[in-house]
Amino acid sequence: MSEIHVRVLDEDEWQTYKSVRLRALRESPEAFVASAEEEESLEDAVWQERLARSQRLLAEENGDVIGVASVGGVHRTQSDDIGELFGLWVQADRRGSGVARRLLEHAAVVARGAGLKQLVYWVGTDNGRAVAFASSFGFRPTDDRRPMRIHGVDAEDAESEEMKMVYPLGDAAGVPTSL
Repeated sequence: MSEIHVRVLDEDEWQTYKSVRLRALRESPEAFVASAEEEESLEDAVWQERLARSQRLLAEENGDVIGVASVGGVHRTQSDDIGELFGLWVQADRRGSGVARRLLEHAAVVARGAGLKQLVYWVGTDNGRAVAFASSFGFRPTDDRRPMRIHGVDAEDAESEEMKMVYPLGDAAGVPTSL
C-alpha cells in the first residue's frame, strides 16, 4: 500500500478544497450540516474566505484525495486557546485504513503550532464508529450536547444530538510536535 500524505492547503488552493468538500457532501450527506446543493451555489469569495479563516488538511495517496479535515480557531469556539476540529471526511473505501488517524495527527500538530491548548470535536451521539474513533485518538466526551444540525438548521425537535468531545494538546497528549 502507498503512503498517505497529509498537507495543509494554501489559501490559493480554494478550488481544490471546494472540489473535495463537494465530493464529501455528495458521498456522505448524512455526516454534514450543509448539503452539496447549498454549497455548490456559493460564490468563489466564500470558498476563499473559508481557507483564510481555518486550516484545511488534505489526505492524499498516489495523487488522489482520500480525506479532508479542518481546524478552526477562536472564531468557532469563542476562546483564545481552544480550536475546533470539523469537516472530517474520509473516502468510503478508505475508512478504517488509518486515513482519519493521519488527518487527526496533523490537525493536532497544526493546532498546537497555532498555540491552541485544546481541540473540540462535535460528534453525533448515534454515530458509534465516530465516537469510538475519536475516543481511541484521545478525545474525551463531555456533558455538553446540542441538537443535531441538519443542513444548517437546528433541529430542535430532532431526536439526534451531538456531543462535545475534547482533546488536550499539552505535551503529554502523545502527539508529536511535528510530522
